[in-house]
Amino acid sequence: MIRLNDIVVKFGDFTALHNINVHVKEGEFFTFLGPSGCGKTTTLRTLTGFIEPAEGSVFVRGEDITHVPIEDRNIGIVFQSYALFPTMTVYDNIAFGLKVKKMKKPEIDEKVRTIAKKVDLTDEQLKKAVSQLSGGQQQRVAIARALVTEPAIICLDEPLSNLDAKLRVQLRGELKKMQKDFGITSIYVTHDQEEALTLSDRIAVFNKGVIEQIGTPNEVYNHSATEFVCNFIGDINRLGDELVRKLAAGGARIDPAEHHYIRLERVHVNEPERPGVLSVPGTVAMREYYGLYIKYYIDAAGQTIKVMERNDGVRIYDEGDSVTVGIDPADLMSYPAKGEEAAQ
Repeated sequence: MIRLNDIVVKFGDFTALHNINVHVKEGEFFTFLGPSGCGKTTTLRTLTGFIEPAEGSVFVRGEDITHVPIEDRNIGIVFQSYALFPTMTVYDNIAFGLKVKKMKKPEIDEKVRTIAKKVDLTDEQLKKAVSQLSGGQQQRVAIARALVTEPAIICLDEPLSNLDAKLRVQLRGELKKMQKDFGITSIYVTHDQEEALTLSDRIAVFNKGVIEQIGTPNEVYNHSATEFVCNFIGDINRLGDELVRKLAAGGARIDPAEHHYIRLERVHVNEPERPGVLSVPGTVAMREYYGLYIKYYIDAAGQTIKVMERNDGVRIYDEGDSVTVGIDPADLMSYPAKGEEAAQ
């Protein structure tokens, strides 16, 4: 569906993107994820035509669109700020692209009302000025305006970042449902890891103008390809030298020269002994209660180990409690020491 081949983008002497290669499948929800300034929005703007690459090509359904004007690419765009016209009605905002295409009024009316229903905007809301709507409603208007022209692709640049946390979670689910209902190929840009893991079919993790890994949410989380991805996606423990020595002494095939990590939910408190699992005595230093789960900070083997335990309502440990921490070497993700600089 979409192919970015060897894309290089330069701003003067600065190279913003280094040989970006991405293949997005038809109907896929594909996310560009990474910290600020990593190149994800630049890649999106290259796809949509706002930026022309110094090298490389952009293909959609086999057609080279690298030098095709923005308005001829048939790509819908939802900006971070929504870019709506505040003094115009919701109806006129949604109809704007259709009017530019000089469609007839009856056809415009039918398309606007049809798309409004699909994104849960009422006839009453269509009459209001955009400035009278809530943030969540404005987001729906922006999506409706992007979809009403029936684009082959929709690109969303951090569309939830201006909303409060509760609304962000609510609209995340609605956004995914809409995408599935429309079956439209979607490119989503975010720095929010939870958002990316929740919404995406696949994720490209960006770092300093390169893609570190492309994979499913499970692949980038549980099988991080690089030390940067391992650190950037979710929370994680890096094992200190003492823990590494204990694992090696217990028979684990582990290279002390490498950096070793383990996810919080893979570590267990007071777990019954199992073959191959290292059990280390420790003390609960702090506890964070989240309801569904509890996060413990446990001082053990010369470091603080973070543990995420499901809350069963029975076994809850207090600060100062003596516990054991169980680590299975099979759950470790390990990287050459040279990756340290990239992970920081």
